[in-house]
Amino acid sequence: MPSFQEKVSGVIYSTALGDALGAPIEKLSYQEIKDRYGRVESLKTEWYKTNTQETMGKKRGNGITTDDTLLTIVLINLFIKEKRHLDAYDMGNGFVKRIAFEPTYIPEFDKKAMIIDRLFYPEKYIFIRHVLANCEPREGGLGNMVNCGAAMYIAPFGIVNAGNPKAAYDEAILFAMGHQNSYGLEAAGVLAACVAKAFEPDVTVDDIIETALMLAKDGTRKAVEELTGAARELKARAAGMDEVMEVFKGILAVYSPMKDDVKRTSEKLGIPANHYTPSRLFSIEELPIALAFIVLNNGEYYQSIYDGVNSGRDTDSIGVMIGVILGAMYGDSVIKKTDKQLLETINKTNYKEVAEQFASVAESIIKKDILMNEKRRKLF
Repeated sequence: MPSFQEKVSGVIYSTALGDALGAPIEKLSYQEIKDRYGRVESLKTEWYKTNTQETMGKKRGNGITTDDTLLTIVLINLFIKEKRHLDAYDMGNGFVKRIAFEPTYIPEFDKKAMIIDRLFYPEKYIFIRHVLANCEPREGGLGNMVNCGAAMYIAPFGIVNAGNPKAAYDEAILFAMGHQNSYGLEAAGVLAACVAKAFEPDVTVDDIIETALMLAKDGTRKAVEELTGAARELKARAAGMDEVMEVFKGILAVYSPMKDDVKRTSEKLGIPANHYTPSRLFSIEELPIALAFIVLNNGEYYQSIYDGVNSGRDTDSIGVMIGVILGAMYGDSVIKKTDKQLLETINKTNYKEVAEQFASVAESIIKKDILMNEKRRKLF
C-alpha cells in the first residue's frame, strides 16, 4: 500500500503527466486527433500548431506542461507558506499575488515570466476582480466565464482533506468561489472530493463515483451519473473507442452545448449562445468525462489517461483530472520513471521535492483537524 507521501507525489506527477500528454492536441476533436495522430500515448508528441503562426510564441510537446500544472504548483506553494486551510480571501491575498507579481519559469515560453501572461481570460479575470476591482473575495468568481479553470488546479484541497471528501468539497468551494461560479465552481468541489476519497485505503472506482454522486449538484450530478452509467454498459460489452465517443458525445451535448465547436471567433460575436454561461442544468465537460473513462477502464492508470486525452477538446485538463484521482489511488510508483524524468527535465521542476514539502504540510494540517475533532467529541 502506498504511503501518504507517495500518494501526494502521485497526484503531483499525474497533474504534470496528464497536462503534458493532452497539451499538444488541446482543442482538436476526437476525430481530428485520430486522423492526425492515430492515438497519442507518448509525451514526445509534436504540437499540431508547431511551425504555424498560431503558436503565439509558445511551444508544446515533449512533456511541456501548461497552466493546469503551473496553477496547481502555485496553490501548493500557498499551502506550504500558510500551513493551514484556505478560503476565498487567500485567493486575492496569496494566489493572485503569486500569479501576477512573482516571476516563474513558464515551460511554454522557456523563460521566466508572470504566470498571468500565460493564462486564459477566465483565469486573468481573477486579477481584475481581486486586484483592480478590490471585490469581496467570496464574490470574485461572479460574472466570470464558466469553465474548468478552477477545477483544473483544485486537487491540493483533496490532499489536505485526505480521507474526508465532504471537507475537501467544502473547502474547495470556499476557495474557488473567488475564481469561478455556477457549474465551474461545482466541478472544483466535486473533483477535490474525489481526490480526497482516493486517498482512503482499499478505495475502489465505485467508491469514488459514489462520492461524486453524493456531493455533486444539479447538472454536474446528472452528467456524472449518465456518463459513468454509460461507461459501465460500454465496458460490459467491450465497446471500441469510436462507439464510446459516439455515446459520450451524445450525453455531453445535453450538458455542454458547444460540441466540437470550442473556438471563439469573430464570426460568433453578437450571436446568442449558452456557452460558458451560468446554469443549474449544465456541467463542464472535463470532470464527468474524466470519471467516465476511469470507470470504462476500471481505474487502469495509463489506459484511462490515454483514452481521456484522445477524446478531444480540453484534452490537457481531462488528462489532469483523471491523473490526480488515480495518482492519489495508486501513488507515484504507477508512473513510468522515464515519464517522471522527462517531465522534471523539460519543465525545470523537481516534482518529487514539491511533493515532499507539501506532504509534510498537508500531514500537519490533517493532524490538527483530527485533534480538533477529538476535542469536539469530548463535548458530548
